[in-house]
Amino acid sequence: MGVLRSAVDFFCNLILLMLFARALLSWFVNPYGYQRPGGLRQIYGVLTRLTEPIVAPCRRLLSRFNSGPIDFSVLVAMLGVMLVRNLLLRLL
Repeated sequence: MGVLRSAVDFFCNLILLMLFARALLSWFVNPYGYQRPGGLRQIYGVLTRLTEPIVAPCRRLLSRFNSGPIDFSVLVAMLGVMLVRNLLLRLL
């Protein structure tokens, strides 16, 4: 496996891991209400800032469909990253 192929695979897996951690932590962190400072809230904030450029276009795309209180944009972003990773790995 070439260096570029390994780098693309590692970077895409890192993005997928961050998206998964963001989705998981969103169940435990209330970003709007009171919560003790530090810990999970800070980690969630960092993950949100790092992954928002990928999630925001998906959220805008899904805003046409009213899904109620459930936000599927992170799931769509994960599927998009997997698709791009597979296409890039086939090309390299």
